[in-house]
Amino acid sequence: MSLHRQIRQTHRWTSMVFALLVAALFATQAMGWETPEWVFYLPLAPLALLLFTGLYLFALPYFRKR
Repeated sequence: MSLHRQIRQTHRWTSMVFALLVAALFATQAMGWETPEWVFYLPLAPLALLLFTGLYLFALPYFRKR
């Protein structure tokens, strides 16, 4: 498996994890449950990984050899 494909796959799976975490946070807020403050920081780790993999995937076509 090439590095580009592995990074793309990581980006896809991380985006699903991020979306589920955010949806769960909204659901708990809609139900009126009291959640600890640290729970709101959970989506930041996948978001940081999405930033770096997304920037890599964005820049990839510009740095390919012609």
